[in-house]
Amino acid sequence: MTDHTIHATYVQVYNALRDASATLEYLKKEGVAEGVEPHAGAAMWGVRFAAAVLYPLLPCQPGPPVDYDPQKLLELAAHWRDAAFDLGEFALPEPVLRVVREEEGGARVPGSGVQGA
Repeated sequence: MTDHTIHATYVQVYNALRDASATLEYLKKEGVAEGVEPHAGAAMWGVRFAAAVLYPLLPCQPGPPVDYDPQKLLELAAHWRDAAFDLGEFALPEPVLRVVREEEGGARVPGSGVQGA
């Protein structure tokens, strides 16, 4: 294989991994009701890891969907279960809640209940 052919093949694989990561992220979010999100999450992080490993060979491509710092990749590999189940540093951000109060006449004022922001 020529260098150009090898590079083009890496680009195809890298882009397929990025596409697979996006699809798995969608399935992870949509699969909550069916209980498949941990499986999709584990696969998603595995695919993201693979894309990050290839990225140094392809700086001409968009960055990987995960930090490609070697130390971060080792941490991801060691804590794949946390990533799959959204635990620890991989946890999803908590929703912002604010307290809302109700005035006489039905108008709401801060402090009378909990409301998602």
